[in-house]
Amino acid sequence: MGARRTPTIPCPRANTNTTISLLTSVGFRVLSSADYAEATKILQPDVVVGLGDIVYPIQEVRSFKRIDRMGERTLKWMQELLASQKTLESGSSHVFAPILPVDLELQREWLDGLVEPEILENISGLSIYSVDTVINLPSETSHLPRLAFTEPETPSKLLQEISVGIDIFTAPFVTAASDAGIALDFSFPPPSPDSNSLKPLGLDMWNPDHAADVKPLVESCACYACQSHHRAYVHHLLSAKEMLAWVLLQLHNHHVLDSFFSGVRKSIEDGTFEQSATDFDRVYEAKLPDQTGQGPR
Repeated sequence: MGARRTPTIPCPRANTNTTISLLTSVGFRVLSSADYAEATKILQPDVVVGLGDIVYPIQEVRSFKRIDRMGERTLKWMQELLASQKTLESGSSHVFAPILPVDLELQREWLDGLVEPEILENISGLSIYSVDTVINLPSETSHLPRLAFTEPETPSKLLQEISVGIDIFTAPFVTAASDAGIALDFSFPPPSPDSNSLKPLGLDMWNPDHAADVKPLVESCACYACQSHHRAYVHHLLSAKEMLAWVLLQLHNHHVLDSFFSGVRKSIEDGTFEQSATDFDRVYEAKLPDQTGQGPR
């Protein structure tokens, strides 16, 4: 899709036993594990994702010694975080423990520590950075929800991750589609297949064909944008570089994804998820439409 993935930027400073390096809106910064734990005590967010000694790009980790160190540091940081949570007088946050994006056998020391009562009884879920690590996780963790930071690029990728056991997602393609001027148009379960062609996953609202089109962005859609405005208006707003265009598209696109997940949950309850997921790939194109216009400034 024209909504492009942000390239990985090599970090100029490696993590240490007490700090991680991270990219912020003002450049790379160093954060200590102690400061992170203290911040979670002060802010008390609903969910805290434990620090993991993760190297980016992930594929570049080839040293067994480096992988061992990743596990040791992650275990130490998790113990530190949980200890800080125990000092809270009121209810603590839900802590999600990171599963490192390397082969499970290579992070055995960390996984052995994870299933010890000291940690396992005080965490609420797992954070996942590679779908490959979901399969064959320790059975002791099977009751824990899995939060994925894998950045799936299409709804089909979301379905694939659901099928292997991911429960909670980040879906940056929704905002990327809005930025690209794309009104998402897919549903789950999918409609009956059309033998003639695959359905697009969205409409490019930059297309001049929409300039005088007074239909909703997606017919039968119940979102505010579709109920209150039409394609010609959104096309005009995009052409005029009005931020309202991207606001309306974001409202619509989030509604589409909300409806998509509602359908997923219902199909799982009904035992029809696998067949509906297979049908989805038969009905819709594999990728979102290419971006033809400019994004918001």
